Amino acid sequence: MRHGQSLGNVANDDAHRSGLERLDLATRDADTPLSPAGEDQARAVGQHLKDLAWDDRPEVVLSSPYERAARTAGLALAPIGGDVILDERLRERDLGAFDGLTGEGIRAAFPEEAERRSVTGKFYYRPPGGESWTDVALRVRQMLTELRQVHPDRRVWIFTHQAVIMSFRLVVERMDEQRLLGIDLSEALANCSLTTYVREPDGPLRLEAFGSTTHLDQLDAPTTHETPRHGPGDPGARGAGGTGEGAPSDA
Repeated sequence: MRHGQSLGNVANDDAHRSGLERLDLATRDADTPLSPAGEDQARAVGQHLKDLAWDDRPEVVLSSPYERAARTAGLALAPIGGDVILDERLRERDLGAFDGLTGEGIRAAFPEEAERRSVTGKFYYRPPGGESWTDVALRVRQMLTELRQVHPDRRVWIFTHQAVIMSFRLVVERMDEQRLLGIDLSEALANCSLTTYVREPDGPLRLEAFGSTTHLDQLDAPTTHETPRHGPGDPGARGAGGTGEGAPSDA
């Protein structure tokens, strides 16, 4: 499950709409809280969990330690109880020196890096002091190995971020770079949306739902997401003058 709408998501949308170079946000990324709409979304998830049959409820709950994800998990689990295990491997992708910048801000402050990204592409590019998507995938691979060993045959819910969810798809479904980026650029991942895998009788995991908001729609909770944006070097982008990556859509 992706976290509820955060104040970072709101600031990111506002900055892009106004053509700003930096998000109007005082907190560090790890401490960015949910917006009021995000809190409502998380409570709706809690109602959804309460309505589930006992044998459909989560047996293990893991969360990113970042405030927006951990708060979403806490609100969601409140009606049914249970512990939330915080795991730093589920944190958002680290943008390093780009944290808090829009694409305009990156091109203004780091023109050489913007050009390097246009050559390297979104998948492999690592911002100064930050992580590439492949770095996040390494974390996910390790976590999946541990889940198989520590929590076999149990229903596991994970509260995390957009880039991590996409990395789960990369690893579990054995995607290549082109397919993953194509999905990322064409399908917006809503806040508090649910991506579900079920285990087949012969062992492998099968994708049952990607970014589902049915649980929110049924409870008339707000549905929010960011607009997928092309950056230099992305499929469909128009060179180094593209929108750029800036703050993550998951900010």
